[in-house]
Amino acid sequence: MKNPIICAIDTVDVQAAIDMARQVKPYVGMIKLGLEFFCSNGIEGVKEVEKVGLPIFLDLKFYDIPNTVAGALKGIAKLNCELTTIHLLSGSDVLKKAVETVKQFNPRPRLTGVTVLTSIDDIAELGFKNSVNDEVFKLVELAVKCGIDCVVCSPFEIERIKKNFGNSIKVVVPGIRPANSSNDDQKRVMTPKQAIELGADYLVIGRPITQSPNPAQAAKEILESIGR
Repeated sequence: MKNPIICAIDTVDVQAAIDMARQVKPYVGMIKLGLEFFCSNGIEGVKEVEKVGLPIFLDLKFYDIPNTVAGALKGIAKLNCELTTIHLLSGSDVLKKAVETVKQFNPRPRLTGVTVLTSIDDIAELGFKNSVNDEVFKLVELAVKCGIDCVVCSPFEIERIKKNFGNSIKVVVPGIRPANSSNDDQKRVMTPKQAIELGADYLVIGRPITQSPNPAQAAKEILESIGR
């Protein structure tokens, strides 16, 4: 994708999402809609935002047993989503079932595996003994083995992933904050330029754009900062 910026629109208001998508359309490559939006508006709400003409990243983070995840994926098959998320901690049986399921769709969403949420910086409290970086790497290895298309990780895991797997898996990176902006509830953050230089394929950017007084200008400045 020539424009790697994915604008995360976190709202329950369909018209507000449409208006935001229209504003930033010239400067972003994709729109991300998540749980907030989907739980309030469902399939029909996503279809309305699709009409703006930007690819959709439907970020629902599926995490359940194989048949349930497969059923959920079939439920969104009528949407023309570019990306959709699944937790890699679901395990290989779930991931393989998901890969098998989306092969039936035309077009099909690219399955995007969530590693460790960027709001987490203390994984010991969750029972993990290794560092965040090591746990993320183990999950990416699993994703590659199972045929997952992309992974979601913080900017600090990009370099290791790209060094070991190259372009065999795409890297989607949240926790992106332009210089001098607030980190909000993100713990492991980096600037757009730094992340791109390390090899990020997609940058997920929400509040620095959507909460700006001028979202279009904010998106334009970020795009320019990465030399696009």
